[in-house]
Amino acid sequence: MDMDRIKEVIDLMREHELWEFSIEEKDIKLSLKRGQPGQMMAAPLAPAPAPAPAPAAPPPPPEEELTPIPSPLVGTFYRATSPDADPFVAVGSRVNKDTVVCIIEAMKVMNEIKAETSGVITKILLENASAVQFGQPMFLIEKG
Repeated sequence: MDMDRIKEVIDLMREHELWEFSIEEKDIKLSLKRGQPGQMMAAPLAPAPAPAPAPAAPPPPPEEELTPIPSPLVGTFYRATSPDADPFVAVGSRVNKDTVVCIIEAMKVMNEIKAETSGVITKILLENASAVQFGQPMFLIEKG
């Protein structure tokens, strides 16, 4: 690959506001990544180290310190009463033992599922309208 072709690629990246470009041919591997506007740098075709995360809210506790809310039956998991309704809970929601967290449809019957514990929802483990098995964790909760 000659320099004129590389310069064309760089110009196309600028013109179309592309931040990364990679190509592999028989005898060459080329990866280009843009830095700040106007800055261009060539990089080897290898995974770049992840940037250090910016300090933010305290990280959630490790999953082994969280309590799962398991499914009490087999069926279809729903986060809300209808597709256009707000979900019962979201990450960060405070729940108690009587808080409805989802609905599981089993044999055409809609069953409201309660948290049965108190704490804060830290992770939702299932996609809406997905199948769920008996005992399968649906949510992770930080007790408290």
